[in-house]
Amino acid sequence: MGIFTAAIYIVFGFAGLIWSADRFVLGASTTAKNLGVSPLVIGLTIVAFGTSAPEIFTSATASLQGSPNIAVGNALGSNIANLGIVLAITVLLHPIDIPLSLLKKEIPALLLVSGLCFVIFADLTLNKYDGLLLLVVLATFAWRLFRNMTMLEKEHIVQEDDLINAEEVTEYIADISTQKAMGLLLFGLVLLVISSNILVVGARSIATTLGVSELVIGLTVMAVGTSLPELATSITSAFKGHYDLVLGNIIGSNIMNILLVLPVPAFLSPFVIAPVVLTRDYAMMMLITLGCTFFLFMRSRQNKKIGRLAGTVLLAMYIAYTASLIIG
Repeated sequence: MGIFTAAIYIVFGFAGLIWSADRFVLGASTTAKNLGVSPLVIGLTIVAFGTSAPEIFTSATASLQGSPNIAVGNALGSNIANLGIVLAITVLLHPIDIPLSLLKKEIPALLLVSGLCFVIFADLTLNKYDGLLLLVVLATFAWRLFRNMTMLEKEHIVQEDDLINAEEVTEYIADISTQKAMGLLLFGLVLLVISSNILVVGARSIATTLGVSELVIGLTVMAVGTSLPELATSITSAFKGHYDLVLGNIIGSNIMNILLVLPVPAFLSPFVIAPVVLTRDYAMMMLITLGCTFFLFMRSRQNKKIGRLAGTVLLAMYIAYTASLIIG
């Protein structure tokens, strides 16, 4: 396959992934709503899963095709891209307020999960036991979240950011029957599988043609492509004034990439991790995460928005990292 054909595969693969993930979420959310599930719960489960669906299905396909490095690169690279591109460009275009709840809940959770990722990678292997540990942590987070939400709903205590999230979820609910919604869900699921296969075939061909590693392709092309939906959502939410959604979606996506995407290659294709993944790629993910955390806490203490300075620094970090991948 020539490089032009491979590029077409990648473009159509990304387009199919993004569109099919939207169809999948629309079908699943409508089905859940028709069965009596509240919008808040739908947002915390189906919509949250849907934003990570491209990464999950791409990682699964890459692992089944014997390319787990693409899967790991996609997970780490997406986290780096979410902060270095998505958040950076968003705050460059529109500085945003920092919700206090983010500093108390999501940021500590992200730092904890990022630290756990080091524990997983420390022995330079990724296996089913690592995947099981990540899923146990994910289940614990989900249980705590649902317990808190259930208590708040019973006490009729709903915070402003919860109301905004509930309003945003209505965009993922259609006025159709449960049967049609389930058909849409199944259609989206099938197209996700097909699109991820097309994308991985194109990505592997690009890697072979250009003589670069599959890990680098996963860290760059795959990561940026699967982060595009977050970029569009974040910019739109920022200009609407829904600042909690901007940071919440980005931080939540990074947590899901570690807890839900990394277990995919761990179970489907256990393998030995190259030392550079730990010393270069994980280190960069942790560095940009700490950099983002620093800006969030400092600007919050000054009661100011996170804006162009933070965006410039985060984007510069991403550009420098990407340049090192290309040169190296």
